[in-house]
Amino acid sequence: MEIILKYFSGLTDIQNGQYQSLAEVYRMWNERINVISRKDIDNLYLKHVLHSLAIARYVNFTSGTRILDIGTGGGFPGVPLAIMFPGVNFVLVDSIAKKINVVSEVIHTIGLTNIEAFQARAENVKGKFDFVISRAVAPIPLMLNWTGKKIKKIMQNQIPNGILALKGGDLKQETAISNQLEIIDISDYFTESFFETKYLVHVFV
Repeated sequence: MEIILKYFSGLTDIQNGQYQSLAEVYRMWNERINVISRKDIDNLYLKHVLHSLAIARYVNFTSGTRILDIGTGGGFPGVPLAIMFPGVNFVLVDSIAKKINVVSEVIHTIGLTNIEAFQARAENVKGKFDFVISRAVAPIPLMLNWTGKKIKKIMQNQIPNGILALKGGDLKQETAISNQLEIIDISDYFTESFFETKYLVHVFV
């Protein structure tokens, strides 16, 4: 938890309590249904929570923003961001039922009210969103194919609507599809060595 406070000061008591609760809740559910690798559960705040919050360093979402988290797995990046932005509406989807069951229990246990989670494929989700977010789900061209038409045209944030994808490794091939994108080095935000090869890709739609 200390690593979150290192980079994000001014959390409310509710936010602080929700972030603190994540370790116990995820550990309990991970013993029943393995949604986070055994070695990573001990580094939950660094490798999952803080990594998700790189998006919060890039953009301060305005209240009323609608965000779709595709392939959310155990709830990342959606759950940490929903805690950070209580006025933003999050929809989390994954095609695997057991993962969504865990996410739903986490949401209920820590008392998040600005988020819903259900089993679905990204391409089958109804409605329009300001942003689509993901973490290492699929190549960007495939994500655009799944969700490009679900992104609103009218902007209400300080950055263009689009896809915000947390990525790692060599991105040359999948980012060559468009010049309408920005690649952010997450190590510019967080100094831990884990982030040296981690990036946030913002695709403008």
